[in-house]
Amino acid sequence: MKILIICTGNTCRSQMAEGFMKSFDAQLEVYSAGTKAEKQVNPYAVKAMSEIGIDISKHYPKQVDEFLIIDFDYVITVCDGAKEICPIFTGKVKKRLHIGFEDPADAKGTENEVMPVYRRIRDEIKEKFYELYSDTII
Repeated sequence: MKILIICTGNTCRSQMAEGFMKSFDAQLEVYSAGTKAEKQVNPYAVKAMSEIGIDISKHYPKQVDEFLIIDFDYVITVCDGAKEICPIFTGKVKKRLHIGFEDPADAKGTENEVMPVYRRIRDEIKEKFYELYSDTII
C-alpha cells in the first residue's frame, strides 16, 4: 500500500500525518510532499510529535513533483491549498481524498501560546488518519 500525503509547504500537517501513518503500520509505504515545499520541517510540529513518541526530526520537505513516477493507492490532501492544486498530480492514483486541517503555522505568539494549537491539530490528524487507516486501509 503506497500513500502520498500532500500539503502546501510540507512542513507541518502532511509531515505529522506521515508520522502517524507509519506509526500505525510499518508495512505501509507513506510519503509526504508539498506543492510549494519549504526548507525545513516546522520545529513546533517536530516537538508536538516527539511529545507522543513519534520522531519526525529527520523528515524534510519534498516537492510533489518528485513522486509523479510512483503509482499510489491513495493521495490525500490535508489543506485547502493543496486540494486546489492536487489535480496537477499526474501520477497514477487509485483514490484521492481530502482531509482538511487548520494550519498550525498560522498560530502567532510565544512557544507557550502556539504549542497548544500544534497539539490540537496533531491530535485531530491522529484521530482522522487512524479512522481512515482502521476503516479503509486495513
